[in-house]
Amino acid sequence: MRYICANCGYVYDPEDGDPMNDIPPGTPFEDLPDEWVCPMCYANQDQFDPLD
Repeated sequence: MRYICANCGYVYDPEDGDPMNDIPPGTPFEDLPDEWVCPMCYANQDQFDPLD
């Protein structure tokens, strides 16, 4: 499932991961480290909403 940042619109797609923050492809949103933030606007994970 993809998640969208309510602050800036960035979409976290587990198929892509987050290369900017060394999150490998295949990492579900629920398994992201607690310190992970939006790579575009630095919003916390609680600012993300399910997209699919």
